[in-house]
Amino acid sequence: MHFFHSFVAWWQGQSIIELAGVITGLLCVYLAAINNIWNWPLAIISVVLYIFIFYDARLYADMGLQVYFLGTNIYGWYYWSRRPKTAVKVPVAWITRKEIVWSVIAMLVVTPVLGYTLITLAPVLHYQPAAFPYLDSFCTACSIVSQIFLARKVLQTWLIWIFVDVIYVGVYIVKDLQPTAFMYAVYVLIAILGFVDWRKDYKKQIAK
Repeated sequence: MHFFHSFVAWWQGQSIIELAGVITGLLCVYLAAINNIWNWPLAIISVVLYIFIFYDARLYADMGLQVYFLGTNIYGWYYWSRRPKTAVKVPVAWITRKEIVWSVIAMLVVTPVLGYTLITLAPVLHYQPAAFPYLDSFCTACSIVSQIFLARKVLQTWLIWIFVDVIYVGVYIVKDLQPTAFMYAVYVLIAILGFVDWRKDYKKQIAK
């Protein structure tokens, strides 16, 4: 009974916007893992909510990332809707050497540039100092790359998401965003399932 009352008190203290973002976020990632195109409209709702959530938490790189996600979610919805008429699902692709090289370059460039920008712009624009500017920027760089791969249905997107989501769990716990930390912990599990499911589809494709 004590646990129940504690849970109710905790629940009542949470932001409605954050809880809505968690619910839509979990649903969209699950639908993506099972190759359902309706993950994209739910993802659009979730990222719009998280623009406001991350602004309040002073996670400015994450806030900007949501704007980027908004664009890629619209693109992903369009790309997945253009699957071949004879295909039930969009075919799964294997990452190329060129994509790996460009991904590493993007991460190495975006992380220090964005981290430095967050630090230097805060006093100029009269913002509160960014929390974890370089770690946040690294996760943002990884997410930018992985989101492109998700939209293009590249199998290895799930491996990047597993890595970055584990880091995000720790960041959001420290920032007292428990529902969001829980959501990202679930994301890790869904990403594992997504990788397993997409790999099965890929093996079926190359066996034909």
